[in-house]
Amino acid sequence: MKNYKVVGIGNAIVDVITQSDDSFLELMGIEKGIMQLVERERGEMLYAGMESRTQAPGGSVANTLAGLGNLGLSTGFIGRVHNDALGRFYAAEMAADGTDFVNPPVEGGELPTSRSMIFVSPDGERSMNTYLGISAELGPRDVPEDVAGGAEILFLEGYLYDKPKGKEAFEAAAKACRKGGGKAGIALSDPFCVDRHRADFRQLVRELDYVIGNEHEWKSLYETDDLGFALETASRESGLIVCTRSGHDVVLVQGEEEAVVPVTEITPVDATGAGDQFAAGFLYGYATGASLEVSGRMGCVAAAEVISHFGARPEADLAKLFEEAGLIG
Repeated sequence: MKNYKVVGIGNAIVDVITQSDDSFLELMGIEKGIMQLVERERGEMLYAGMESRTQAPGGSVANTLAGLGNLGLSTGFIGRVHNDALGRFYAAEMAADGTDFVNPPVEGGELPTSRSMIFVSPDGERSMNTYLGISAELGPRDVPEDVAGGAEILFLEGYLYDKPKGKEAFEAAAKACRKGGGKAGIALSDPFCVDRHRADFRQLVRELDYVIGNEHEWKSLYETDDLGFALETASRESGLIVCTRSGHDVVLVQGEEEAVVPVTEITPVDATGAGDQFAAGFLYGYATGASLEVSGRMGCVAAAEVISHFGARPEADLAKLFEEAGLIG
């Protein structure tokens, strides 16, 4: 059995990034600041309309794993790409970042590798238009039991619930991880994802070891405008809950213990990946036995680093930043 500190399972998506102003977004019918799923034809049209584009391996969980790899943890990623140029690029870049891409690119089939066209506005807001492609076909057969079963921590992406096969893959991975003595948790992904799968996610809060979400996702989960009520309800149902609030204190609750971590607000260059890298910092603390407060602070440091530059993955040495903040060493 291959052992990993953290294994992630989620959509394997190539991020294609360009800068644009609000008038371009309006012209193209792009809703600012959110993630929208698009069909293949619109995805190709938006891709063609991007100037000075750069590409990088993305997908929420994969970005988190890159942050954990930056911190030196052994990581593996369960995902699905096509054996095309983007798919081969994705697998090679994940390996270069220190994460084992455990599924070989798929031969044959009609669906290409998934990609997300990301338009970054001057204020740092990112508008994501995602064509899911082959990653949405991830199913239980794509989950190597020895990989999931050898994970100390499994990190699951809520977006997988958008397809029945993804849900089955998710559940197979969680079952194998916990059977092997590991801990499994989920990122709620976005409020619209929560709206689509509220009953399932409520069940996961009760069953999994930890759940990460932002304030909008927690409110959506419990259908309330009262964040305090949502978090109080979640904390009674789950082992560990984490709530981020853009530019405001982060709240972490585990049983009777609660930590409120202040956030130093900075103007983002590009907000892409902020939640993903918060998860990386938090999971690093969780994996290494740090306290709730220190784990939350680690998440905040990692998120602050990634929004200081373009792209969804860290460029600085996160361990050095943690050391400078007095969190390790």
